[in-house]
Amino acid sequence: MTGDGRNASVACKRLQPDSPHAPRPVTIVDVARDAGVSYATVSRVINNKNSILPDKRARVLASMQRLGYVPNLHARKLAGGRSHVVGLVLHDVWSSYVLEILRGIDEELAASQYDLMLYTSRQRPSTESQYVAALAQGLADGLLLLLPRGLETYLPRLHQQHFPFVLIDHEGIEGGGPSVGATNYQGAYDATRYLLQLGHRRIGFITGNLALGAARDRLEGYRAAVVDHGLDLDPGFIQEGDFFRPLGYARAQQLLSREPRPTAIFASNDVSAVGVLEAARERGLQVPGDLSIMGFDDIPQATYLHPPLTTVRQPLEEMGRVAARLLLARIRNPRHAPERIELPTELVVRASCAVPKEVSHR
Repeated sequence: MTGDGRNASVACKRLQPDSPHAPRPVTIVDVARDAGVSYATVSRVINNKNSILPDKRARVLASMQRLGYVPNLHARKLAGGRSHVVGLVLHDVWSSYVLEILRGIDEELAASQYDLMLYTSRQRPSTESQYVAALAQGLADGLLLLLPRGLETYLPRLHQQHFPFVLIDHEGIEGGGPSVGATNYQGAYDATRYLLQLGHRRIGFITGNLALGAARDRLEGYRAAVVDHGLDLDPGFIQEGDFFRPLGYARAQQLLSREPRPTAIFASNDVSAVGVLEAARERGLQVPGDLSIMGFDDIPQATYLHPPLTTVRQPLEEMGRVAARLLLARIRNPRHAPERIELPTELVVRASCAVPKEVSHR
């Protein structure tokens, strides 16, 4: 998940076997000698300056490729330049939600000749804080933080250092900083209203991890739509999930054990909705005949479920692109006023929702 590799460093070295007889590290002077150009010309090519004749740039790049050099990012930072590396800290890389955002980030950075350094915290806030500290102390020019946890432990330090960063899909922190997200509240409101318009009155809701602003916003959107439709909120129809399939399945089982059971279940993300679908099938329920299921995110797999999942589309790849673009602008000017960008969501109607039987049989 890197760029095209054209960025180099002021000091480079050849990869050599770990041997007492290994040659000395090759410096930028050796690159210049091999390419038949000056040290300054190689330096300008390495730093991607535009004031280089095409033929000289081609000779330097060809020489570096032929000799097998690799970037030395620390040397470049020590020389007062930029590493042309962006750090991304996230909890894991195994969900389609994350991969779609990551695709947008990587493509945008590659187009700007930046590389991506990826750290996964595995849901541990202390680990996330350590990674952020390391990246902000010279490994990267800026930081992207996807669904961050424990921001209070390191956010003040980033502000104090004027270190460029952008939060992705995280809300609810006063003065948190520049961020990119989607209209989570409105998306959940629209989805719940659609179910209500179909005739559903008993709508179960499975939240995401409520430590995250996006999950809280989706819950509030659901609540507001129910109340605006003139119905009383039943706390028993709200179950706390975590955005993962196993707990989505378990919470769906709890909701389906109620009497009367819900005629629809709205899961806070598509992955949880897969768990709901499994629970419904285990009980012999037909979807959408006996139970309508709604998701959120519109991950690629949502189209291939049986039945295809009605969901709320987040522009995930575009979120990644916009976040990378915003970060690159802040790298150029770290004191730029923080922006909060919300991209619109969209209800995507497929086959997993229908008019409830008790309405259709009237």
